[in-house]
Amino acid sequence: MWVIVAANFIIAIGFGLVAPALPSFARSFNVSVTAASIVVSAFAFTRLAFAPVSGRLVTRLGERKVYLSGLTIVAVTTGACAFTTHYWQLVALRGIGGVGSTMFTVSGIALLIRLTPPDVRGKASGLWGTSFLLGNVAGPLVGGGLIGISLRAPFLVYATALMVAVGMVWLFLRKSTLLAPAGQNSTDVMPLRKALRDSGYIAALTSSFALGWAVFGVRVSLVPLFITEVLHRDGAFAGTALSIFAAGNVAMLLLSGRLSDRWGRKPLILLGLVISAGGTIWFGFTGTVTEFLVATTVAGIGTGLLTPPQQAAVADVIGNSRGGTVLATYQMAADVGAILGPIIAGVLADRLSFGWAFLVTGGLTVVAALVWLPARETLDRSARGITEIADAERPREAAQ
Repeated sequence: MWVIVAANFIIAIGFGLVAPALPSFARSFNVSVTAASIVVSAFAFTRLAFAPVSGRLVTRLGERKVYLSGLTIVAVTTGACAFTTHYWQLVALRGIGGVGSTMFTVSGIALLIRLTPPDVRGKASGLWGTSFLLGNVAGPLVGGGLIGISLRAPFLVYATALMVAVGMVWLFLRKSTLLAPAGQNSTDVMPLRKALRDSGYIAALTSSFALGWAVFGVRVSLVPLFITEVLHRDGAFAGTALSIFAAGNVAMLLLSGRLSDRWGRKPLILLGLVISAGGTIWFGFTGTVTEFLVATTVAGIGTGLLTPPQQAAVADVIGNSRGGTVLATYQMAADVGAILGPIIAGVLADRLSFGWAFLVTGGLTVVAALVWLPARETLDRSARGITEIADAERPREAAQ
């Protein structure tokens, strides 16, 4: 598990390295702002389009092969970006990189499920999320210095970091008995239709969509504009606000993961959805910087409470089966939200107000909470009890 967490941290740092440089690098080919944005969209589009194929690959080839292949694809295409001489080459390479990204994202969650027993899945999901967030915070700090050297430098450094992650995962997990290649027996595969009959999985899809809409879509696209146009602060303050959101998120991730292993997934998910919705709706009605920062902190805390138990709930549904397609669908729900959120919320902000945009965004989170209310608790209490008994017996056996 620690190998996967470390690899996740390296991946997140690298993403943070490239993200600030990518728009400026695209503009260096003398293209419009819209064309520069297409470079980002190409990555997101291929991630979404290839997700179902990624799920099937995990089922057929096993988590480790798909994870290493996906990382390698992103490493090669990212490194190649540094040597592009035409705009279309950059778009094509980022599009191919999106394929690799969805491969290692889906298989990475599958690895998390394979490597952790049910009673510590919440804690493991918290570690996973924390490593990614910390990497995202550290990446732009390093990336800013690299941009000063060259716009191409971040791509080369990211490619190198990814190859380090590939080597690390291959070296430490090559003999893992938990990650044996997928067998020919189809009984160990969970079909999507079976998962869709589970109320816990349906609820997780709903909250994943709402989370993608609010956190990965609206927060990134609308919050900076709200700060400059409503609060009349400069763009640099937007980075401060996003960092405060991330800090509130990180503060709750590990605690939420541990509590969800004790209390169950559903109570933490419901609490996180309600708090996140409150903070998000509050955004649109703040009139001072102080009030806005408090609302940002509240939204970050809510998201931190929600994320680990939600991921653990999907893992509970899959259990010991291989569920590549089930995981891919879960990831797609967030991606669709991240794509639709900025567009629809942006239209609402233009035609009505920022308040309406954030109100609708928070309202979707409330809808997700309502879907969770009748859903089942996915944590198997008997499995937790068996593990606790086994833990209690170990010191006695060692003494004998």
